[in-house]
Amino acid sequence: MTNKLFLSSLLLTASLSLPAQRSANLTVEADRGNQIIPKEIYGQFAEHLGTCIYGGLWVGEDSPIPNIQGYRTDVFNALKELRVPVLRWPGGCFADEYHWMDGIGPREQRPKMVNNNWGGTIEDNSFGTHEFLNLCEMLGCEPYVSGNVGSGTVEELAKWVEYMTSEGDSPMARLRRQNGRDKAWKVKYLGVGNESWGCGGSMRPEYYADLYRRYSTYCRNYDGNRLFKIASGASDYDYNWTDVLMNRVGGWMQGLSLHYYTVAGWSGSKGSATQFTDEDYYWALGKCREVEDVIRRHCAIMDKYDPKKQIALMLDEWGTWWDEEPGTIRGHLYQQNSLRDAFVASLSLDIFHKYTDRLKMANIAQVVNVLQSMILTKDDRMVLTPTYYVFKMYRVHQDATYLPLELDCATVDVRDGRRLPLLSATASRDKEGRVHLSLSNVDLNEAQEVTVRLSGITARKAVGEVLTAEHVTDCNTFDQPDRVRPVPFKDTKIEKGVLRLTLPAKSIVTLELQ
Repeated sequence: MTNKLFLSSLLLTASLSLPAQRSANLTVEADRGNQIIPKEIYGQFAEHLGTCIYGGLWVGEDSPIPNIQGYRTDVFNALKELRVPVLRWPGGCFADEYHWMDGIGPREQRPKMVNNNWGGTIEDNSFGTHEFLNLCEMLGCEPYVSGNVGSGTVEELAKWVEYMTSEGDSPMARLRRQNGRDKAWKVKYLGVGNESWGCGGSMRPEYYADLYRRYSTYCRNYDGNRLFKIASGASDYDYNWTDVLMNRVGGWMQGLSLHYYTVAGWSGSKGSATQFTDEDYYWALGKCREVEDVIRRHCAIMDKYDPKKQIALMLDEWGTWWDEEPGTIRGHLYQQNSLRDAFVASLSLDIFHKYTDRLKMANIAQVVNVLQSMILTKDDRMVLTPTYYVFKMYRVHQDATYLPLELDCATVDVRDGRRLPLLSATASRDKEGRVHLSLSNVDLNEAQEVTVRLSGITARKAVGEVLTAEHVTDCNTFDQPDRVRPVPFKDTKIEKGVLRLTLPAKSIVTLELQ
């Protein structure tokens, strides 16, 4: 209790001691960029968890809820607007208990299963391989399939790959055709297990390394489909796991996963998604930014074994994890999504952009109704979250060239000597030569006067959007779906190659320089 009171006093003192008028300086090197931000950094994740699949993505063709071939029309259109580049499925922990043959064939004949990982829910397997891969085709995104290593067999996963990707007269291709799909799908990303250190089998890295090599051997490329095989990687600070896999697996894998969650509460509990103190807010953003050190340290280990960076780092689970909303089903991980979550998204994406020489994919958890979701649904209603709007505002950075920048801004003490910068930024140049700049002012109380020096670009004006709210705890609800949403931002001025703007307190802005 004494430590908590001391920390609270420290945070309060730091907040009160910040100057009333704040300023920051930013230099954008628009003529120096040479690193592409892969669109897959904006990947999504859909697990059989709570109502992510059933009621979120899928309602079936006979549902009174408007749908397109069984997919919710409102959710489908929202994801289409987001330009989702890659979608990971079926898990997560669920993947290592999922047996894919239960999810093919006539839906009324598919066996039911108990979702042991997430609340003991009974699932009818009406959403399976065809439903997932067809959805990816309709959305125009790459499928990322997570295979069952924990409770499955090598033969089972090998046959699944054949079922999905073989064009020939093979047994699994014939079975696929019997189930109504003649042409094979293109499946690029294959995860060989998930969290094999935990819910995926409680394995040691040495054991999993050998197991991966075995599974990978039998997951073959069919008829021009080239698999990008991803090994189950570490949880946040487990650097030994990465070292062992890089040493023992190496070139057998094309990618190595990493999971990192911003788990709330400097007091030790997850805490509420919408009821939190200023201290909780700043602590959570400090925890969010710690992902940079985690990425850097894992990359350093990978560099030791793979200096040419031929193996990609895949942050295929990340985001906030708060307590479940009161009154919801335990184990379904349904949480609200406030302006704080939007900051976790923007700050994280700003960091990811810096490491895309090694980091080639990131998948936020999760797409609908689970953890830091893009979308919430209830019966026939849908609401877009503040995080959704960050991803929409940041679409301009997909497949654009990352532009180096230098930032000088105020900071605030958060905890244990850590200091949180009150401004975050990223910039990119798209294929048409347009420069986009995203900035986040995380200060809860003060606006920031930002001076941006533009090197290598001539611009006359900057136009864009701002995302903010009256309170950082504000969120969108089914009764008030538009409480937190972007509006046009015009408080900018460019003179002699210098952009000046005023960022409101607790705001996120994306600008196009014209």
